[in-house]
Amino acid sequence: MEYSINKLARIAGITTRTLRYYDEIGLLKPGRISSNGYRVYASEQVDLLQQILFYRELGVPLEEISAIVSAEDFDRLSSLEGHLTELINKRERLDILISNVEKTILASKGEIRMKDTEKFEGFKQKLLEENEEKFGKEVRAKYGEETVKESNRKLMGMSQEVFDKTQQLSEELASVLRIASSEGDPTGELAFKVYTLHKEWLCFYWPSYSSEGHIGLAQTYTSDERFAKYYEAIAPGSVEFLCDAIRKHAK
Repeated sequence: MEYSINKLARIAGITTRTLRYYDEIGLLKPGRISSNGYRVYASEQVDLLQQILFYRELGVPLEEISAIVSAEDFDRLSSLEGHLTELINKRERLDILISNVEKTILASKGEIRMKDTEKFEGFKQKLLEENEEKFGKEVRAKYGEETVKESNRKLMGMSQEVFDKTQQLSEELASVLRIASSEGDPTGELAFKVYTLHKEWLCFYWPSYSSEGHIGLAQTYTSDERFAKYYEAIAPGSVEFLCDAIRKHAK
């Protein structure tokens, strides 16, 4: 079946201006141009538009979407399965937030008592969502869906006391890493403390610790500019030093 630009925009719930823009940037071109100069879209373009809108719903930038769907190894079925996983995770996160707000309303009315730990679920949820948005795809590819889910469950199950402890560890790690990286000895006592603090912090989030996984994570820190940027903000050269310290002492 073929659609005019107006009809496709209507059934997709977007504007014709959006479709024209997708055509201009080469993201979604019509199947053909009619004799009177109108854009005409066929089933192939409809399926592609569906994929594009799935990615947009997940917050993927248009430039990245274009690279994904135009890749030679793009697999529509695998992509749909990935969308389903992401949307289920998103639904689970929203369910937690909805439940937290509902409890807070009932507690405010005096109908239930709410534990102090429950009051902070929304904040932990926000942290989880930020991590998911920044690193979710890469972490799942590296460690698997079940590992990520278990890690998220550990985060959401933390008491406020434990959650505060992770924040304190993160601050202490930054402080020691700043000094240790300036000394530049990944085999020294300060480097060992850096490794120990990082391991302790990691164990609050990981389902189980392994030295191989720790070393693999360190390698990700150096190869992924987002992680590198975070640690380089602590001190120049700190990401390489942290990686060296973990490789040395985790073995």
